[in-house]
Amino acid sequence: MLEPLLHSFDAEKIDATPATHDQIARVHQPRLIKAIEEVCKQGPGIVDHAPTYVTQTSYQDALLAAGGTIACTRTVLNGDASNAFAIVRPPGHHAEPDHVMGFCVFNNVAIAAREALTNGMGRVMVIDYDAHHGNGTQAACMDDERFGFISTHQWGIYPGTGWIEDAPHARGRLVNVPLNQFAGDGVFARVADDIFKPVVESFRPQMLFISAGFDAHWNDPLTSLGLSTQGFFNISKRLVQLANEYCDGKIVFVLEGGYDPHNVANGARAVFDALTHSTVGKETDDPSPHPEPDHEARIAEIRKWHGIKS
Repeated sequence: MLEPLLHSFDAEKIDATPATHDQIARVHQPRLIKAIEEVCKQGPGIVDHAPTYVTQTSYQDALLAAGGTIACTRTVLNGDASNAFAIVRPPGHHAEPDHVMGFCVFNNVAIAAREALTNGMGRVMVIDYDAHHGNGTQAACMDDERFGFISTHQWGIYPGTGWIEDAPHARGRLVNVPLNQFAGDGVFARVADDIFKPVVESFRPQMLFISAGFDAHWNDPLTSLGLSTQGFFNISKRLVQLANEYCDGKIVFVLEGGYDPHNVANGARAVFDALTHSTVGKETDDPSPHPEPDHEARIAEIRKWHGIKS
């Protein structure tokens, strides 16, 4: 199914190889890596209360997912492509340095960000618009001043982390944007202009990584945010514009969550549309039926905490 989609956007498939132990160990503790390898050898099982289910191939699958994200990163770093989209599974943004979590085994986006830092980038930033907080990515970048992070997420759901005042030592670099249910296209547009842009402008990353979670769609079965397919396109297009303004166009999207296959397919297409300067087709017109709550006070609170000036 991937080849026709790539062809329709004049995109090319990037061949991937599994990430090495050393590449994974830039984010995850070696004893965790070994433990995952061993538990997968023993066959099907649950390794986290989410529940995170693994099989005998899950360790190799996770290495390949991280390797695919690294391959996209290297392709953009080398100038062989202006941007890339790592369509990989299992996802990664919940995986913390010392444990598996939330359907995620290795933190693909954090591993890719470390790859960029190891290969000449002075500063990188991950922006995560999955409906759930990217707790694993936050943990991975917590004490690295070269590594910025912004997460929009629905407050009050799994994993229960990501409040505004997390990590006060990293104000302006580690930015959490907890949103109320049914925050949709309009709220995200405001967040992009009033939070994403000034934070990127201040931090000045040389490369952007995007944790693209399509569970932020309004009819995802597990969450209650309010984005439409057009909303995914709008936010992705804005991020591409920010990369063009501040990162010489260097941007890599990485697939995260999404629990309705149609939303994931439409969201992925919206990202390709944004990356290739196309427009969203009318066949994916699916506006949210829910009124959006007022987030002006929340946005102002976040801007004040991080010292974002008007």
